[in-house]
Amino acid sequence: MKKVYVIGAGPAGLTAAYELLRQSRDYEVTVLEESDAMGGISKTVNYKGNRMDMGGHRFFSKVPEVNEWWNRMLPLQGAPAYDDIRLSRNVELSADGPDPEREDRVMLKRNRVSRIYYDQKFFDYPISLKWETFANMGLITDIVAVCSYLASVIHKREEKSLEDFYINRFGKKLYSMFFERYTENLWGRHPREIDPSWGAQRAKGLSVFAIIKDMFGKLLPNRKTRHVETSLIESFSYPKLGPGQLWDVTAEEIRKLGGTILCGCRVTNLHKDAQNHITSLTYEKEGQHITVEGDIFISSMPVKDLVGGMNDVPAHEAEIAAGLPYRDYRTLGVLIRKLNLQNKTKIKTIGNIVPDNWIYVHDRTVQIGRFQIYNNWSPYMVADLEHTVWVGLEYFCSEGDELWNMPEEDFSAFGISEMIKMGLIDSAEDVLDTHAESVKKAYPAYFDTYSEIDTLAAYLKSIDNLYCVGRNGQHRYNNIDHSMMTSFETVKNIVNGIANKDNIWNVNTEQEYHESGS
Repeated sequence: MKKVYVIGAGPAGLTAAYELLRQSRDYEVTVLEESDAMGGISKTVNYKGNRMDMGGHRFFSKVPEVNEWWNRMLPLQGAPAYDDIRLSRNVELSADGPDPEREDRVMLKRNRVSRIYYDQKFFDYPISLKWETFANMGLITDIVAVCSYLASVIHKREEKSLEDFYINRFGKKLYSMFFERYTENLWGRHPREIDPSWGAQRAKGLSVFAIIKDMFGKLLPNRKTRHVETSLIESFSYPKLGPGQLWDVTAEEIRKLGGTILCGCRVTNLHKDAQNHITSLTYEKEGQHITVEGDIFISSMPVKDLVGGMNDVPAHEAEIAAGLPYRDYRTLGVLIRKLNLQNKTKIKTIGNIVPDNWIYVHDRTVQIGRFQIYNNWSPYMVADLEHTVWVGLEYFCSEGDELWNMPEEDFSAFGISEMIKMGLIDSAEDVLDTHAESVKKAYPAYFDTYSEIDTLAAYLKSIDNLYCVGRNGQHRYNNIDHSMMTSFETVKNIVNGIANKDNIWNVNTEQEYHESGS
């Protein structure tokens, strides 16, 4: 029986472990996880019965294999959830699905609402060129936006940066309003410093005919306009108790199949022989360094750390890995009695709060990047759904900077002050409780030595018994389904003795949209 070590218990690592055990009895599988939680950035934190989703995760994919996998772990609800019942809301149900009011192992069907909060007004996300957008901006801004958009259609920039990518699709004015500040906040770099490939999977193309139609429609008094919520509502699945529940269930299934999951184990080194073959790895647990031999190694750990912990790496490849950038993440859960934002949509919610799952903040006076309203993800995420609103303030930072090092008490006060500045609450007295969480290397970034990622990938593919999977494993801004697909391909190769790894690294290199999430 071959020994397999899987590094990391996030979506990619757990998927690989489960699939390998499910498809073959020829492997002894051990998962090594640095933290004490399953799911990586997809974990769910339970704070006094109020659950926090790290980054927000919508479960939607165009890949049947992924959808079937999710349904196997968490079957779609067969009866209405608590808020569906209270609001007499119709929801898609599965004929044989579990009742979320009675069972926990269930996937809910939810409405997708995400908007941009700019100048204390709501705009669609992704930004759409339609009546409501232009009405919110005002006539003068409308004219400037239309002219700059038409200019971008007539004269296309060479796409050397993310700034070029956005201006080509939206024009300079809309770019400056809805992309420039947020992108710089997210990555800590101006869009002109970021590779354009990041935008390919994150922005929907627009037609010049759409903007002309909308603008002329504005001048017609009898024109019937669509309600704002029409283009905002999309259906997605969501675990009853947050995304981490899916990976907790997956971990249980791995153990049932005979797999081992060890928490509190930080992998520090992988040891290669003269034939460029990995023979063993070393991990640290409770201050002790333990070395174990293995036959196959599946890594979802950051490429930077993976290569940094290997021996005999060529100098150029080592330099590329060492220079790969990341963006870290801090979130502040804030429990309040009410949110000042008015629900002007026709979407029913408990307490008539705004229906958004998360809201992107494009405000140059605050540092907050997004905020989630956990009540709208699942009614079971909030301990007192009827009387409180559980909000997650999301901040992008870099490990070691001022925001990252800020003590929790100061971070809490800072977040609350920004909520007041934005008009979300009136004063600090509106806050009942807070809780902070931090995530390292949450977002692999597309600048610095990323431009040479293909060279590094070629080297990693040359190590015959090493497989790199997932977002950090390939330094690619993968969504959940993409991360899982890298593991599906990896297991297929292992079980069938396929040596070429191009199929693993080619996941998410196409332009087609899959899952919409963090």
